[in-house]
Amino acid sequence: VFRKGTGNAVLGFTHGLNPGIYLMSANGGSARLLTEEGREPRFDASGRRVYFITGGGMKKAYKSIGTDGTKPRTLFDLKYVNHIVPSPDDNWVAFTELHNAYIAPFPKTGRAIALNKDTKAIPVARVTRDAGHYLHWSGDSRKLHWMIGPEYFTRELERSFAFIEGAPDTLPPPDSTGLAVQLKLPADVPRGTVAFTNARLITMEGDQVIENGTLIVKGNKIAALGRAGEVTVPEGAEVIDLAGKTIIPGLIDVHAHANHFYSGLLPRQSWAYFANLAYGVTTMHDPSTNTETVFTQAEMVRTGAMVGPRVFSTGQIIYGADGDFKSVINSLDDARSHLRRLKAVGAFSVKSYNQPRRNQRQQVIQAARELQMEVVPEGGSTFFHNMSMILDGHTGIEHNVPIATLYDDVIRLWAASGTGYTPTLVVSYGSVSGEYYWYQHSEVWKKMPLMNFIPRPIVDARSRRRQMLPEDDFGHVLVSQSAKRLADAGVKVNLGAHGQLQGLGAHWELWMLAQGGLTPMQALRSATMNGAYYLGMEDHLGSLKPGKLADLVVLERNPLEDIHNTEYVKMVMVNGRLYDSESMDEIGNHPRKRGPFYWENPKTSEAFIWRGPGLGFELPGCGCATGLQEN
Repeated sequence: VFRKGTGNAVLGFTHGLNPGIYLMSANGGSARLLTEEGREPRFDASGRRVYFITGGGMKKAYKSIGTDGTKPRTLFDLKYVNHIVPSPDDNWVAFTELHNAYIAPFPKTGRAIALNKDTKAIPVARVTRDAGHYLHWSGDSRKLHWMIGPEYFTRELERSFAFIEGAPDTLPPPDSTGLAVQLKLPADVPRGTVAFTNARLITMEGDQVIENGTLIVKGNKIAALGRAGEVTVPEGAEVIDLAGKTIIPGLIDVHAHANHFYSGLLPRQSWAYFANLAYGVTTMHDPSTNTETVFTQAEMVRTGAMVGPRVFSTGQIIYGADGDFKSVINSLDDARSHLRRLKAVGAFSVKSYNQPRRNQRQQVIQAARELQMEVVPEGGSTFFHNMSMILDGHTGIEHNVPIATLYDDVIRLWAASGTGYTPTLVVSYGSVSGEYYWYQHSEVWKKMPLMNFIPRPIVDARSRRRQMLPEDDFGHVLVSQSAKRLADAGVKVNLGAHGQLQGLGAHWELWMLAQGGLTPMQALRSATMNGAYYLGMEDHLGSLKPGKLADLVVLERNPLEDIHNTEYVKMVMVNGRLYDSESMDEIGNHPRKRGPFYWENPKTSEAFIWRGPGLGFELPGCGCATGLQEN
């Protein structure tokens, strides 16, 4: 039994017709539609019925249906429960509610009951301390297993319910540690040496600029740099003569949503990653996303199984409003639990998202201090939330303060606090989002290499039919002017492009920071060294310096003369691997062609002009499924 989905922008829509739950013989043959709704299907103990979840949000149900498609039944009504796993003998059910895992008997009453951790209809036992992922039962239905991060946990029924034979007099609390999974993979470090010569080096070490410089990369680190003649090119190095081009550190996008919300099957290569790399973004921090997806792909990038920027994340937000993924915090211990579960899977930062009470936000801050984590909050476009977040010691403020023009009281407070600022001007609160300025002032659907790495429908839908505004309607400029005042006062202002348009959006954010008055050097610092500091990685990223990781961008033009020149990326290096920006083929010591994206498959994409002039009404040639031509 399996679920067929509708497809998505990450993997494509080629096989997305007629979604639903299907049955198919394990020996092969044709599939038969069982029901058009539902997810997470599994057989019951008899093999004659199929369980599945329907609905979404806080209105879901757990149902079953006969394998002949008859006699559908609703077994449980669900609000905060997200996943249900019946035991192999159908006598028990494990479920997750608001991150933790629970076990309950599986009643066969013929009527639906509300399943939750507080139900009085059936006994329920909590089995996890902080969270439980990937629930599964032992074959004899006597033990529940799960994981959190690199630890594997087991809980026996007799340790969960006093009425089970063999139960101890006092039931033990949930285990705090599990069995360590000893799976280790080496991080990707390329072999060989690359020497860039005759380049302008904007190092971001202070305001240092080295004209006619040489930069040496060995493995995945910068080995040396300096003026030509001062640095010896090692024998056997791959020499790349840049003939006056400019090298800057790799861009760091600290608020980068990059297609990590999808779950289930993951792509072998991510077009969002390629688009960002093509435009020089070598590090991204995603402060709100699907926990399992983002940390899975981050580890794949680290091992070389995927090509992409360095990926860091908070995982799922610590949500303060209502929802089936909220994080209830009414004590310091609650906050510790939520931060432990996220740190276990790879987070060094958390996003405190609209926790309504100040003491809740303070509890998150205290837990973060104890666990040595960062807290990057969502202020919800609420000025006084933002101010209390600054007072209470948050790492930064994500999104702009909703009052565009800031005065000396706020400027002085913010500068004294050490709190950073990621204004995300592309989505500027309180006015038209800044991204629309660039749709109005440029033909985005013609941009290269953008259109090589983003599905055309995504770009065309946002850029071809543009709304037009008077110049003084773009409020992001006032927000940017306040960011300039903050930067001059000592606040570290960061680049965050919010995933509005992968890759190019980071440059829009950079340029909008300059619109408010930041000099080109200040704007570049926001996109490099400030971001590294914000993430606690200033010793490894953010500038061109011997010993730092080899993340850098080769530009055709000098951005100090015109900040808009950052768009003209010739090559990008991440972790010592060098890529051609136009094709994203690896070049240098390890030349390798990139694989195709789903829209580059001629068998499935011939009916759509993915690389042509766009979805206009006057297209050359034929647009039908056969005989497609382009002039």
